[in-house]
Amino acid sequence: MTQKETWFLILENNARFAIGECGILRGLSIDDVPNYEEKLRWTCDHIHLGKEKLWEALIDYPSIQFGVEQAFLSLNAKDMFSLYPSEFTKGDMVIPINGLVWMGNEEFMHQQIKQKLDEGFRCIKMKIGAIEFEKELSILASIREAYDQNQIELRVDANGAFSPSEAMEKLHLLAPFDIHSIEQPIKAGQAAAMKELCSNTPVPIALDEELIGVSDVTNKEKLLQTIQPQYIILKPSLVGGFIGSEEWISVADKFNIQWWVTSALESNIGLNAIAQWTYTLQNNLPQGLGTGGLYTNNFTSPLKVKNGHLGYAKNINWEEKLLKKICI
Repeated sequence: MTQKETWFLILENNARFAIGECGILRGLSIDDVPNYEEKLRWTCDHIHLGKEKLWEALIDYPSIQFGVEQAFLSLNAKDMFSLYPSEFTKGDMVIPINGLVWMGNEEFMHQQIKQKLDEGFRCIKMKIGAIEFEKELSILASIREAYDQNQIELRVDANGAFSPSEAMEKLHLLAPFDIHSIEQPIKAGQAAAMKELCSNTPVPIALDEELIGVSDVTNKEKLLQTIQPQYIILKPSLVGGFIGSEEWISVADKFNIQWWVTSALESNIGLNAIAQWTYTLQNNLPQGLGTGGLYTNNFTSPLKVKNGHLGYAKNINWEEKLLKKICI
C-alpha cells in the first residue's frame, strides 16, 4: 500500500466549521464499494437528518458513520477538535500504546526493538505470517533471549495467515515465547474453526478482521458467544464508529472478553477523535494508536508519543492551519 484514500465531511454553521474523517482501506473495509463517493454525496445532501438517523441509514458504510459522528461532535464542541474534553486533551494524562515493529531479518528486528525500548515502549506488536514461519520463530526466540516478558510484552498479528489445519500447531510453537496475544490467526468467516482454536489455544486470541461487516448488535452477540475469544480489537472506522465500537464493548463485557482500541491508518484528524474517545473508556491495556507518521502529507496536530504513551501537547492550536490547508 502506497496511499490511503480519505474524504472529509465539513459542516458549517454560523461561521463555525466542523470536520469528520471518512477513510477506507482497500480490500479490507466493508464499504470499499464502487458507489462510495455517491454515498458520501447522499450523506451531505441529507445532513439535516442529524447524527442518529444518518448513522442508522449508513449501517453498511462504517467509515462514513465514523465521519458523521466526528463531524457532529466537532460541530457541538467548544472548538472543532475538542470532541471529548478530558484530562487527556488538557495535556495532563496520557494513553499507553504498543509500539509496532516490522518483520525482517534478526538484526533489523533487534534494531527496531532496541529503538522502541529506548523510546519507552514496553508493549511491542509484531506482524507475523509474512516470511517463513521457522524464521519468525527464530527471531522470536532471539528476542526472548534478550528480553523477558517483564521487559517486553509481545503481541503478534497474523492477519489470517494460518490455515485452520495448521493453526493449532503453530500456536503451540509460539507459546514458549510468552506471547500476550495473537490477532486473527486464521482468516475471518470461519466461526467454527475459530471457536475451536479459542477453546484450546495456548496463546490468547484476539479477533480483529472477524468483527468487520458485523453491524447488527444481535449478530455481534451471536459471534462473540459462539467464538468466545480472549480479546477483541476495535477499529472505529471499520466497525461503525464510536457507536458501533461501544456496542462491541458492551457485548464483550457481557462475556468477560477483554478489548483494546486500534487506529486504522487514519490521518491525524481521525486519530485525534479516536484518541480522545479511547481515553474516556479508561481501559488500562496498551492501545494500538499510531501517530500517522507514515504519511507524507498528514496534518500537524497536538498528538505526540513519549515514553510509550500517546499524549496531547498543550497550547497547540491547529484549527487555523488545518482550515487553510483544506481550503475552506
